[in-house]
Parts: sequence; C-alpha cells; structure tokens
Amino acid sequence: MDLLVERTETGVAILTLNRPDALNSLTDGLKVALRDTLTEIAGDASVRAVVLTGAGRAFCGGQDLREHAGSLEAGTGSSLSTVTEHYNPIATTLAAMPKPVVAAVNGMAAGAGASLALLADFRVGGPRTALLMAFANVGLAGDTGVSWSLPRIVGHAKAVELLLLAEPVRAEEALALGLLTRLAEADEDVLPTALELADRLAAGPTVAYGQIKRELAAGGAGSLAEALAVEAEAQATCGRTEDHRNATAAFVAKQKPVYEGR
Repeated sequence: MDLLVERTETGVAILTLNRPDALNSLTDGLKVALRDTLTEIAGDASVRAVVLTGAGRAFCGGQDLREHAGSLEAGTGSSLSTVTEHYNPIATTLAAMPKPVVAAVNGMAAGAGASLALLADFRVGGPRTALLMAFANVGLAGDTGVSWSLPRIVGHAKAVELLLLAEPVRAEEALALGLLTRLAEADEDVLPTALELADRLAAGPTVAYGQIKRELAAGGAGSLAEALAVEAEAQATCGRTEDHRNATAAFVAKQKPVYEGR
C-alpha cells in the first residue's frame, strides 16, 4: 500500500507515505489515499493527534514527475486538475485539522512534500533533513498551500527567496528559520521524537487545541474584530467541554488534570 495508517493506543494516527524507492513521490493514487484518509481522521474523535512521515530515506519528493510527464505527453489534462482535485483538499484538511499534526521530516521534503510538512503544526527533523521549494526548478508556481504557509513561517521576503531560487534549506538553517520545530540529534531519532511529541499532545485538551488552531488561522487573516469574534466562539465551545470543567476542578484541588479530549 502506498499509504500506511497505524493507530496507537494513545490516540495517535501515524500516516506513512510508503513509496520509498521513489522518495515517496506523490502519484494520483497516493494523493487520493492521503486526501480521503485525512478527511476520515479529521472527523474521528478517537484520534487526538496525527503524525505524518515517509518511509525510507526521504519524507516526500513531491509530485511524481514520471506520472506527471506521462500526463503531459498524453494531453489528458490531469496534470493540471490534480491541484484542485488532490492538493487543494489535502492542504485544506491538514491546515484545518481539529487536532495537532506533527510531521516527522526524515530526509528530503521537496515541492509538494515540503508544502505538506509546512502545513503541520510541528515539524521534527534530523541532520539529513532538508526542505526544497522545488516548484520553479520545473517551471511551476507553488501549490499545496505553500504561498499561505511559507510566508507565515519565514516572512514574505524569505519566502520569495526560497521559492524563486529553489535551493535546499539544510537542517540547521531550517531550524533557525522555523521551518523545523525541533531537530533530533540523529536521523533515526526523528520519528521517535515526533511520536513522543504526538503522545504528549494526544493526552492534552483536544478540543482546545483545535480551537486554538482555528483562532490562529483567523487571527492571521482578518481584522482584530474578526479575531475577537472567533475567540468568543472558541471559548464558548471549549467552555462546554468536560476537559475544561475537569481541568478547572483539578486546578482548584491542586491536582494534575486528566484530559479526555471532549
């Protein structure tokens, strides 16, 4: 299977892009599987955190250019429609995922692969990790939400540089720029570090995490008045949860709260 899905006892869903011989490049089949699986997970209350990673020596090499070249040669038009049919829904679902997403960025993340990583809430890398906004290298503009996520992380000027020059950003620089959240000491520690972080998040107040993500998305795009309106809605939603009531009672009793994710 091109996409492996594992669910842990702690409520973490691990999605592994599983085309290691092709650097986990994205075929139409893999994109459909990822799109549909993310949609399912977004609505599954038993999943409280998500880890996205790649099998083998790369996170994701982006679009499968062999398949793409065949589509261009055949003139079927699918080479263009994949943006609206696959990449856009994947980006929307990842960005709006109502639970934390951790990308275990093992090795190279290029093109749409880098875009996928940047849509995660946390990105864990290792010494061999590199991110490459490779689109211009094949005469394309960015996709999979990179024009939205990249400037939010590194600022407009740096985003222009990374997209137009299309040069790899190595691990240490990626960490300094915020493209990576954490840097493991060894490459073999990338996934375990990501899973440890996901387990911690899965034990937290899931509804509150989802509403915080919603607030940040709204706050970065609109006015103060719009942000305040979203905050009021978010607090009303969180205030009705068992987690809020139980955590408040635990605080008063000077006890450690236990979150159920509802």
